[in-house]
Amino acid sequence: MFDALVVNKDADTGKTSAAVQQLSLDDLPDAEVTVAVEYSTVNYKDGLCVGPGGGLVRHYPHIPGIDFAGTVEASSDDRYAPGDKVVLTGWRVGEAHWGGYSQKARVKADWLVPLPKGLDTRQAMAVGTAGFTAMLAVMALEDHGLKPGQGPVLVTGAAGGVGSVATAILANLGYEVAGVTGRPETSAYLASLGATQIVPREDLNETTKRPLEGETWAGCIDAVGGDMLARVLGQMKYGASVAAVGLAGGAGLPATVIPFLLRGVNLLGIDSVMQPYDNRLRAWERIATDLPMDKLESMVKPATLSDLPQLGADILKGQVQGRVVVDVNA
Repeated sequence: MFDALVVNKDADTGKTSAAVQQLSLDDLPDAEVTVAVEYSTVNYKDGLCVGPGGGLVRHYPHIPGIDFAGTVEASSDDRYAPGDKVVLTGWRVGEAHWGGYSQKARVKADWLVPLPKGLDTRQAMAVGTAGFTAMLAVMALEDHGLKPGQGPVLVTGAAGGVGSVATAILANLGYEVAGVTGRPETSAYLASLGATQIVPREDLNETTKRPLEGETWAGCIDAVGGDMLARVLGQMKYGASVAAVGLAGGAGLPATVIPFLLRGVNLLGIDSVMQPYDNRLRAWERIATDLPMDKLESMVKPATLSDLPQLGADILKGQVQGRVVVDVNA
């Protein structure tokens, strides 16, 4: 038997509730690899899954947790053997498939990546899906020509999970980082991660009828979307790229084509869910070498399975800063 945070839905009221329960291995879905989970994280999607509305969950009972790291316990796939350390992000684990808020998980071998040298399982989840997504965004910008010394790189939603790790990675690679935040009290936190400029969120939320403004940003990792993304597009330098990773500000884009036509701006969509294996492995290997672990530790807050219902509510309210690492065995 093992512990897991299980979300159930009342058939009469439609309301959902989450509680720690004991399950057996027979309860797990069929797949090739069984993992003894050690750590998971708290992400926005987890908040939606744990919350009273059920969010992204379509089948109950359900175990949320969109990522995890742990040790292979059993495998019918030759790529993984008992004792191997592995990490998983994406593939709708924690949404359509039982996820990481459990001491045991059973998943497809194709979804896993070997834990790279230089990372332990706790550090991997301090990075988690948010940090993995941040690295994918950095890689995309660099693949499109971004180099240190070209000017400041803007990070929106900089105090959140993706933004925090993106700020730390970019600063460690020698980029000048401008972090956008709506909470002045996070300025010192962003500076500790390496941000050299703090941009108040209201500066980018002001409406303007001008499709182009001054060429300010050499690149951008946007974790907000919506109106802010539209405003940022008009401030990019010629040929610069924006890696868009989130929709917290909405899925709409009230922009014109002018930044794309007259400045050659590139809008790069970053999807962490179904990345090819080679790209996932490349991202995790770069995380192991390019993300300063001392800065990573400053972002981390510990949690247990029993903390998760409240944390799920807090992250939906924007009250969670940095990275929350869940020790599923605590």
